[in-house]
Amino acid sequence: MSFYLGVMSGTSLDGLDVALIEQSTRTRLIATRFQEMPAQLRHELLTLCSSGDDELARAAMAENQWATLAAETIAQLLIEQQLTPQSIRAIGSHGQTVRHEPHLGFTIQIGNPALLAELTGITVVSDFRRRDVAAGGHGAPLVPAFHESIFGSSQRVRAVLNVGGFSNLSILYPGNPTHGFDCGPGNVLMDAWIQRHKGLAFDRNGAWAATGIVDEDLLTSMLGEAFFKTLGPKSTGRELFNLAWLDTHLKGRDYLRTEDVQATLLELTARSIAESLIGTQRQVQELLVCGGGAHNAALMQRLQMLLPTCEVKSTDSEGVPPDWVEAMAFAWLAHCCLERIPANRPAVTGARGTRVLGAIYPA
Repeated sequence: MSFYLGVMSGTSLDGLDVALIEQSTRTRLIATRFQEMPAQLRHELLTLCSSGDDELARAAMAENQWATLAAETIAQLLIEQQLTPQSIRAIGSHGQTVRHEPHLGFTIQIGNPALLAELTGITVVSDFRRRDVAAGGHGAPLVPAFHESIFGSSQRVRAVLNVGGFSNLSILYPGNPTHGFDCGPGNVLMDAWIQRHKGLAFDRNGAWAATGIVDEDLLTSMLGEAFFKTLGPKSTGRELFNLAWLDTHLKGRDYLRTEDVQATLLELTARSIAESLIGTQRQVQELLVCGGGAHNAALMQRLQMLLPTCEVKSTDSEGVPPDWVEAMAFAWLAHCCLERIPANRPAVTGARGTRVLGAIYPA
């Protein structure tokens, strides 16, 4: 039995999730802590997600800030749980993705794992994605193997949907290889749109979207993006789906109310997920939803309408809080690295084979 910590900050850039797990023959969530992203650091990270000047220096300073914030959050969680750094076998640190271009052969996550190890006194496992990319894969999504580990069923075909900034699916077939891929935007466009027009971080429960009317013409235009036409392996990020991309599709549509655009963005998320699931040609009986999207009542209701033969529910129904699945996954990936357990799934990422993922920074 060993304790591991997982640190995750996703494309929404709202903050850091830290999960403490106990790993033996099964994975058990012990404790969690969330640390809101400071506005200045969020601005720096967002800037790094698009081209700009002096990126190397900005990236170096931003990742030092990220590592310091992660170390402070971990220290507080350990105090709360009355644990010492010596009781933790490793931290699995995803870092912050600032570029994801697997078709060009690279993906970049910053977070200075060496500094994190120095500040915490705990071994850090990081850089999980690049080995898969080196083996010809997308380096994403990496969570399907973890989903398989904790949500796999011997009786039912299940899918696990993570809706963070972007959405990704894991399809769990009893007795068959796990399948998975990114579906497209999750919350990223809805968050950006409400931030632009309402000054709010996100659309709680999809309440603003619920006041609008879906514009089918705009929806058809957005769904025409080539990404949605491919079956995978595939992954995506802010490099493609961003406000500039949305503004391109809004040209000539000045008649639309802002709430109608928000409603259409929610429908884009729901429709791209549902069509991806239907496109797998397997009868999925349960869809377990995690990530921030699990709290969006309007999105959950729409998914259930689009998938009438599938039971749509939060991972809470399986005893796993939806906000902590990804952080738990990176704690688990640290365990896999130290135990030399291959943790990618070639059917998901397109890699040439299974690989042990991660680089180790000893305490």
